[in-house]
Amino acid sequence: TFYNFFNSVTNGGKTTLAEKLKNMLPNCDIISQDDFFKPESEVETDERGFKLYDVLDALYMDEMVTSIHNWMKSPASSGVVTKEPQKTCDNLKNVYILIVEGFLLYNYEPLNKLWNRRYFLTLPYEECKRRRSTRVYQPADTPGYFDGHVWPMYLKYKNELEENPSMQVDYLDGTKSQEELLSYVYSDIIKELNKLRE
Repeated sequence: TFYNFFNSVTNGGKTTLAEKLKNMLPNCDIISQDDFFKPESEVETDERGFKLYDVLDALYMDEMVTSIHNWMKSPASSGVVTKEPQKTCDNLKNVYILIVEGFLLYNYEPLNKLWNRRYFLTLPYEECKRRRSTRVYQPADTPGYFDGHVWPMYLKYKNELEENPSMQVDYLDGTKSQEELLSYVYSDIIKELNKLRE
């Protein structure tokens, strides 16, 4: 089995990239951090009235860890649809791959020993804000939410990673085309899988 992970600024393209990789890799499954958000009533509100979604306390992280460990124990019975591998994957038919995607993955210690590869999609402020404005959220972003909560939290967690010398993260430019990003990550995963099998 092989586990690789996508962390990203909001709207960085991680979910799209993960879904495309799933369709290209053999026996590949995805676990999304977004599926573990607490209901709105359980998410804290700060003094400005902002719901604090971009923090670990807004997520059922214990449940996420349990889901990952359950997959690791029995990937073959996880519901993964075995796809006919591409030629570059012919020697990887018996490998199971889990992609975990989210916005706060590498800052959570119980998960950090699991990763084979860590990818982090980044975006500059203006592009991130533009993409965020095109999305519809439930609950909807309140005025000033991006600047007052979302972006500062992204910078905080990214700085924590960059200041941790033991954290090996491959930073990817989220402004590049999906095709370019997909090609790079796919090739990188295949190389890593081949190394693991040697």
